[in-house]
Amino acid sequence: MKKIFMSWMLLAGISSLAQEAGKAGELLRNEASTTEMRTSRSPDERNKTVDQSRSGNTAIPQRNGNGPGNRIKNSHYDWDRNYGYAEVFLRIPEQGFFTVEVGDQMIANGSGKYRFFDLSSGGMPLSIYENGFLIYRTTLMLRNNNRMVLDFFTSEGLYLLDSYPLQNQYGFNDWNDIWNNPYGNQPGGGYYNGNAMDNNSFRHFFDTMMQNERFDDGKLTMINQQMRVSMFTAAQIRDLVKEIRFDDKKLALAKSIYRNCVDREHYIVVTDAFDFESSRRELMEYVSKL
Repeated sequence: MKKIFMSWMLLAGISSLAQEAGKAGELLRNEASTTEMRTSRSPDERNKTVDQSRSGNTAIPQRNGNGPGNRIKNSHYDWDRNYGYAEVFLRIPEQGFFTVEVGDQMIANGSGKYRFFDLSSGGMPLSIYENGFLIYRTTLMLRNNNRMVLDFFTSEGLYLLDSYPLQNQYGFNDWNDIWNNPYGNQPGGGYYNGNAMDNNSFRHFFDTMMQNERFDDGKLTMINQQMRVSMFTAAQIRDLVKEIRFDDKKLALAKSIYRNCVDREHYIVVTDAFDFESSRRELMEYVSKL
């Protein structure tokens, strides 16, 4: 009886430490139709088409046979073609053999780990197949020099965990480091301090915000969206906060965007954006407790 009780306690302890599906990240909507999901489509069929945006809208000649003599030669080579600099990392922590397609790239394996590089920025379709059947499709909004990290569960859906600015190096010591952060297992507060937006990108974002949004709510919506994919310097954050009209909204923004600051030791410069001394004190008190 004692052995049975101890075994039950051990199993319960292991279960409590396990990551629970769908408890981290933002659920992305499945855009695959019922008809598509009921039609088997092998990966070989996908290779018969090509992304026209990458090929310069030039049709790719089709072969009439399998032999080398039937191949149409193409003497034009473009070694410097700019495909893009966005990345997507996807994990499927379930047993099985899945095929994942992002844009015109496809990976099929049973390891549950899928890494896509050199992706174009902007809207990019992502499709997931199991045993030749489409089971999930959605559209990712990719940004150059950023890596999007996702989890997929067949019973729960696709979750966007985060988007990290890329560094000159690979960026992570171990694959699993990427997923430990959203589940609260990474030491040091769980924040990834990547490179901040370069001055040109920030100025473009800032000018666009000022041209398109007159009121605080619209500006805050744009800033919150950019926070999902970007890091900022303290000076950049100061400039953003300064453009919010009311101090209470300024304070809320300055607190929420602190986790996206790459030089937090200089965060005091953000207080220059406030009109009231009480708001400056409250911000610094908030920061000091983190």
